[in-house]
Amino acid sequence: MSGSGRRRRTPVGDKEGRPARLTRRGRIAAWVAGGSAVLLLGVAGVGAWIYQDLDDNIQAADLDNKLGGNRPVNLSPGSKNILVVGSDSRDGANAGYGKGLTTMQSDTLMVVHIPADRKWATVVSFPRDSWVEIPACDKSDGTTSAALRSKINAAFAIGGTGGEVADAAACSIRTIEANTGLRIDHFMSMDFQGFKGMVNALDGIEVCPEQAINDEKAHLELEAGCQTVKDEAALGYVRARYSVGDGSDIGRIGRQQEFMEALADKAQSKLTSPNALYGFMQSATKSLTTDEDLAGIEPLYGLASELQGIPTDRLTFLTVPNYPREADVATDKANVVWQYPQAADLFTSLAKDREVDKKKLTAEGKNPVYASAVRVQVLNGTGVAGRAATVAERLRESGFTVVGTGNAPETTRTTTVTHPQGLETSADVLASRLPDVRAGQNADAAAGVVTLVVGSDLDLDDIR
Repeated sequence: MSGSGRRRRTPVGDKEGRPARLTRRGRIAAWVAGGSAVLLLGVAGVGAWIYQDLDDNIQAADLDNKLGGNRPVNLSPGSKNILVVGSDSRDGANAGYGKGLTTMQSDTLMVVHIPADRKWATVVSFPRDSWVEIPACDKSDGTTSAALRSKINAAFAIGGTGGEVADAAACSIRTIEANTGLRIDHFMSMDFQGFKGMVNALDGIEVCPEQAINDEKAHLELEAGCQTVKDEAALGYVRARYSVGDGSDIGRIGRQQEFMEALADKAQSKLTSPNALYGFMQSATKSLTTDEDLAGIEPLYGLASELQGIPTDRLTFLTVPNYPREADVATDKANVVWQYPQAADLFTSLAKDREVDKKKLTAEGKNPVYASAVRVQVLNGTGVAGRAATVAERLRESGFTVVGTGNAPETTRTTTVTHPQGLETSADVLASRLPDVRAGQNADAAAGVVTLVVGSDLDLDDIR
């Protein structure tokens, strides 16, 4: 993690309290639909009839014609971005996990980036409380939702109003693409029951909370110290939030990642018999939904195989740099906003298939510049009446302090950001929210403010 998003994690580990360790290759495979367990099929000598049985379990989400035409271009053919969702839909067997929820919910959201050369990989977690722009999405009842700003996990719920995973997935993909510029190539989702079944097939996972946990929302009561959890307790442990640590979603992400490390580690050591492996894979595949291209054991096996040659020191796990939105909007104590320009640098690196330097990203994010600290004047260079006011309102919604609007001396096609000496960082924060805009120092720039000249090339939908 980086910047103010760094949080203390609750340990998961052995009886001496040491965190359970697994090679990063194992962690990638665990997240990519239990790929490491798929590899064990051959080792365990499971018969072909079981292979077909498992293959038939996997559900396919037809995303054709649901993603629209205005999508990011894949700047590096051969690379892949896979959106992975942990779904907490409250339908059927999941109904006991929440009340008053009338649609699907996403509890975990991440993108796995696999580069064209298959020599490294990055997994990016998105805090579900990330405050972002959610574009208009088609719903299964034939209506279209209005674009709005909300928590990022609301996209899955909005699209899934009619109970169709494909619609929920499509809205989540559109939201990720709109806010990151990354083109999503594949989608995978697993729900509560699948997670519980995988844990139970391994006879539980040992966790070592430093303090007792009593979380009514997560249906969890645990004493402090090491113990094995399964069934509802295992699910509650990875879902618990407000009663553990600092109560943040960032802390929960870390706990979930550590639990998955321990789960994958135990799977590799325990699933040595056909019966144990079959139970594990039945649970995983019955609760798994993917896009049509990944919907089968064979394509999932192929995906996992592509990761085998990646060196362990070139697999990176990180969370989008962020800070509490309260720094920009005093009344919002529940959400986080992405930290710029670090978030933009991260997304640009992945879009251009460049390996992310986690240490550098973390160092650069230690002292965030809040959007509210950036004073902006907006000048209209389009010749279209009211354009500066419209852009100014969008910037205010993003937390910026707009100190004035007006008309530029002349019309221009190119949007620019300029600043006086000493406001380099503030200008970079603003420029990183705009497509293909770089900040530049100008001796004639107004003192104490960053100046945005809106050109005709600026699309409002591209303001992050």
